[in-house]
Amino acid sequence: MVKGKQYWLLKTEPGEWSWEDQAANGGVTKWDGVKNKQAQKHLKAMKLGDLCFFYHSGATARRVVGVVSVVKECYAEGGDDKNSEVVVDVKAVGEMRRQVDLKDMKQDGELKGFIMFRQPRLSVLPVPEKVWERICELGNGFEGDGIDIGEDGGDDAKA
Repeated sequence: MVKGKQYWLLKTEPGEWSWEDQAANGGVTKWDGVKNKQAQKHLKAMKLGDLCFFYHSGATARRVVGVVSVVKECYAEGGDDKNSEVVVDVKAVGEMRRQVDLKDMKQDGELKGFIMFRQPRLSVLPVPEKVWERICELGNGFEGDGIDIGEDGGDDAKA
């Protein structure tokens, strides 16, 4: 059985690794530093081409700022297999057209029950497809999503 594309949310403190850092150097980096076992399990479940929200955490900037895609599935880095760090490589796809704040997500009835609200400290989270679509809608999509947004902010796709 082949699974379809999966969606994820990756949290980072902007002072440690920001969207600007991610977009530099061709937009590719390894996503490392994940210590929590549940978050590592999520990294291991990621597949080539999966999309991830790039989320700035911290006291001043809790928001979805962009989208990255998985370009190298989970691998071990450093040390022996038992003590090695679990990482994936991700590449910047595009910045959100409008950043989506945590407070806006919490106030949206369609996002009720999203795991991020129940497990706020988890740094790697699965995102159900309907939640992914709603957050994209709240953010007017992201650069590189194939949707043409006109100057007035409306969808310029032909009907």
